[in-house]
Amino acid sequence: MADSHTKNHDFHLVDPSPLPVMGSVSAFVMACGAIFFMRDMGPAVLIAGFLGVLTTMFIWFRAVVREAEQEKQHTPIVQKHMQIGMMLFIASEVMFFVAWFWAYFDVSLFPADPIQAERTDFIGGVWPPEGIKTFNPWSLPFINTIILLTSGVTVTWAHHALMKNDYGKLKLGLLLTIILGALFTVLQAYEYSHAHFGFADHIYGSTFFMATGFHGFHVIVGTIFLAVILVRANAGHFTPKQHVGFQAAAWYWHFVDVVWLFLFASIYVWGSGGNAGH
Repeated sequence: MADSHTKNHDFHLVDPSPLPVMGSVSAFVMACGAIFFMRDMGPAVLIAGFLGVLTTMFIWFRAVVREAEQEKQHTPIVQKHMQIGMMLFIASEVMFFVAWFWAYFDVSLFPADPIQAERTDFIGGVWPPEGIKTFNPWSLPFINTIILLTSGVTVTWAHHALMKNDYGKLKLGLLLTIILGALFTVLQAYEYSHAHFGFADHIYGSTFFMATGFHGFHVIVGTIFLAVILVRANAGHFTPKQHVGFQAAAWYWHFVDVVWLFLFASIYVWGSGGNAGH
């Protein structure tokens, strides 16, 4: 009689796990904590929920790595499905940024919308609003654009090195990309510290910081993602035929690059309206 537990397919059927419930509860606690924090009720619940989400992510990702490296469960068909999952995740992130671009263009293209009478009163019927001193797009924003474009080149170089079994250049390319990502974050923080407008001061500040700030958060996440990939590369986890984790990080980083190009062109260059101050 054949063993009923014999695996005769290429799929990976995961064992029951409490992690989805743990992650959902932690995310709910974090959302409630954010509301409490915004209502001046302290950050304790927010921190607890955030730590719960981080713990869930760490345990879950470690389990996925173990499935790939120790249990050898990531067959070609499983890798394909994981790639599709990452594509769908990036697609959802694209729609996330569509919301911020929509908010920005709605007010910038129609600053004197007759249906939105209060909008004209608040911003003077022009964009950028009267009295707003915007950033010079050809100073720090342009430098950050060059940095991100260069980081896209270095991560692609790392990928080509991996495909050629050149692990020295793979690690160097990842390290350079991480350094460039960190440099971008530092320069953006410096830029924010010299802004002549605040998040809550005006609709320009709100749309500017929501769009560029969330992109900055994605750069930080992508930098951490690549740092983990570098650690795994040092551990010898990737081969030319099996490197889904690296692919996911590289795709995410290219997504971050493309979003920044749209932000730079629309908010910094076009949105400055020739009113750039520095």
